[in-house]
Amino acid sequence: MSKPTSLCRDCLTLSEPRQRCASCGSPRILTHPELTDLSIAHMDCDAFYAAVEKRDNPEVRDKPVIIGGGKRGVVSTACYIARIKGVRSAMPMFKALALCPEAVVIKPRMDVYVEASRAIRAMMESLSPVIEPLSLDEAFIDLTGTERLHGAPPVVLMARLVKRMEDELGLSGSVGLSHNKFLAKIASDLDKPRGFSVIGRAETEDFLARQKVSVIWGVGKAFQQTLERDGIRTIADLKRRDRKDLADRYGSMGDRLWHLSRGLDNRKVARDSKLKSISNETTFNSDTASGDILEGHLWRLAEKVSDRAKAKDRAGRTVTLKLKRHTHSLISRRTSLREPTQRADTIFNAALPLLERELSEGPFRLIGVGLSQIGPASEADLSPDLLDPAALKRSKAEEATDAIRQKFGSDAILKGRALR
Repeated sequence: MSKPTSLCRDCLTLSEPRQRCASCGSPRILTHPELTDLSIAHMDCDAFYAAVEKRDNPEVRDKPVIIGGGKRGVVSTACYIARIKGVRSAMPMFKALALCPEAVVIKPRMDVYVEASRAIRAMMESLSPVIEPLSLDEAFIDLTGTERLHGAPPVVLMARLVKRMEDELGLSGSVGLSHNKFLAKIASDLDKPRGFSVIGRAETEDFLARQKVSVIWGVGKAFQQTLERDGIRTIADLKRRDRKDLADRYGSMGDRLWHLSRGLDNRKVARDSKLKSISNETTFNSDTASGDILEGHLWRLAEKVSDRAKAKDRAGRTVTLKLKRHTHSLISRRTSLREPTQRADTIFNAALPLLERELSEGPFRLIGVGLSQIGPASEADLSPDLLDPAALKRSKAEEATDAIRQKFGSDAILKGRALR
């Protein structure tokens, strides 16, 4: 009997290729010749922060939602309705509201997003122990060898995961399935939201040849412009270049580009990889010396770093600020904290004085923030700011909740919103 090459994403029935599911009639059929042979997945939640807010507040469910605002006026994320209007992450809030004046602006609720992320992670853990989180809302999962345990191939397990997320948490995600991490991550972006895309071994090089170099993880706007000036716009252009020439021109990144242009990626999904740092940065479309704009971006980047630290259950004691001048020269400043942290507020408040001292060196084309001296989250944020009673109260409540959950299980305490 031939292997099934189609999956109904609603009832999870495997079958031969067809337009509609023979079992439930659904048209949501995923078909691929290597459907049951691939085991490296990437799951990315759809507009995660905004989706959580819409789940918890039905009044904004059908409205454009922007997460951000306040005095640090930069968009953290936006729902798909707002994205249709052109709103994007890292955009100044005044520009976002000019594009979408009817948008509902909501300040981030990181504790709620962390709670939702932990629930999703528990679902992933039930499928495979080999999970590599990238942030609160995305992770790689290696499902190699899990078919014997679960009685279903990886493609079914991933479809079951996103179905559970929708049914039990009211949140959706998009899945990419392939034979390595590089391609799985690309695949998860192909059909968002609620997408499920597969890139097989046989089609890898033909698929990549049609893509722009920007699909490569690590090729940001600035490096993309450098490659384009050198005549490299697509992966097909890249593939025509000699490996030594790429390495000579771009260093270790050149050798990486040579491999990825051929779909070669030997990195393992690493559950417990030892982190040296956690960082995030952004390159501006035009250089800026505006303190308000830079402060807004600094807050958003601090959120991203906090998000990743929490996802990996890690914390850092040193905060680093990175700035690139319009001349491309770099400024790097760092400060050590009294204790490790994974909180956005702490990261931001440590980096802001570093930024303020360097403003006269602008304009800048890039800003970044990072955490280093990485250690376990259990050592983080043990002494809240006593000058901020609200911070002390939040910290005490979180510590008590975590302690109860650790002893009695993750469902021992549910916030009221989780019972809706």
